[in-house]
Amino acid sequence: MNRRTFLNVGAVSTTLSLSGWLGRLAAAAPDQAKKNKSVILIWLNGGPATIDLWDVKEGHANGGPVKSIRTNAPDVRISEYLPKLADHGKDIAIVRSMSTKEGDHSRATYLMRTGNLPLGALQYPTLGSIVSKEIGDKALELPNFISIAPQRFFNVDAFGPGFLGPQYAPLIIAENRGAEVEFKAIDGILTVENMNRSAGVDAQRFADRREMLRLAQSEFNVGRPGAIPESHASAYDRAARLMTSDAGKVFDLSTEKTPMREKYGKNLFGQGCLLARRLVERGVSFVEVNHGFWDTHGNNFDQVKNLAAPMDQGLAALISDLKDRGLFDSTLILCMGEFGRTPRINAGNGRDHYPNAWAAMLAGGGIKGGTIVGKTSTDGTTVESKPTSTIDLLATVCAAVKIDGDKQNMSNIGRPIRIVDRAAQPLTEILG
Repeated sequence: MNRRTFLNVGAVSTTLSLSGWLGRLAAAAPDQAKKNKSVILIWLNGGPATIDLWDVKEGHANGGPVKSIRTNAPDVRISEYLPKLADHGKDIAIVRSMSTKEGDHSRATYLMRTGNLPLGALQYPTLGSIVSKEIGDKALELPNFISIAPQRFFNVDAFGPGFLGPQYAPLIIAENRGAEVEFKAIDGILTVENMNRSAGVDAQRFADRREMLRLAQSEFNVGRPGAIPESHASAYDRAARLMTSDAGKVFDLSTEKTPMREKYGKNLFGQGCLLARRLVERGVSFVEVNHGFWDTHGNNFDQVKNLAAPMDQGLAALISDLKDRGLFDSTLILCMGEFGRTPRINAGNGRDHYPNAWAAMLAGGGIKGGTIVGKTSTDGTTVESKPTSTIDLLATVCAAVKIDGDKQNMSNIGRPIRIVDRAAQPLTEILG
């Protein structure tokens, strides 16, 4: 390979993947100071039966066998499947009046994660990319958007940065394809690939290689000004900083004491919540923890009970741990899936897709806990008060973390796009 070929190929290629985050070209670089806010999204893939979690219809045929229990907030009752979260009733706000338009997994996943339906060539960014761009700290040694155990098979684009560019793509940790994971294997999964130097490459040789790459990039960039080459160099620099700093140690859960790990639960979701706490503690602006597969068309009640147990333990531990560390008020938790499930129980003792009336939960980040927003009918089929759309919910998240929803970003088709649609109405009753 001659020198010119090296400059033209080597300077725009990548050998550091770090799970897809650090080897991608970016369209732009963030230029905002870090705000003291973070978001943790608990994503329940497949559409959870929120009627069996947050809006129980005890005593009605549509409620099935699920009973409600008291929480420590006088007016908040939740499912018997969530006994540990019942101790945090004063900390949570439940939106029982979600009403959306999409009952297809792929389109609904895209809608709830981006605020928009898929539209031709226009590539909308996922919520994590928006938050990381707007309030992320570009000087942070860690990525500002980290996705833990995602299941992206319904719609990969719903998990991506869209027109914001790959610089705002998530660092993927433990891509989840539905297989069970034993506790002893979790530490080997909740980690970042390619964090270590290749065998035989010491620190000095690594530094020399970085310098050679910098020189090659500098010459290449002389005739190619613009954001893409600059962002490519920035991505490499952040990759190297992560590899050579102590920041990567945040992924080593073995440093946590056994009682703390057991508090979160000896399962992938629980340990993912523990990792999320460690990440926001280090200043990461957006972390998502993905849990389960809630597509309960058959045997709904046993499945929901089994899925709810680790969620109850892990989420309750996360809330209490954030409170103990003084992070709860600066960390917004949002728990949702792409839609709810039918109030009417089908012939297979299951529930089918139902976007008309369902629920989401928020906590922390200044959200007023012990609050119920909206109401569904006795049979759970319709929203009777405060119907809440996707954009209303996302506008509430943006308002809670001080993101200007009216701001516009330039899209990949040259059209400015608002962060939140102008028709959105934030849920002011739960905003601090």
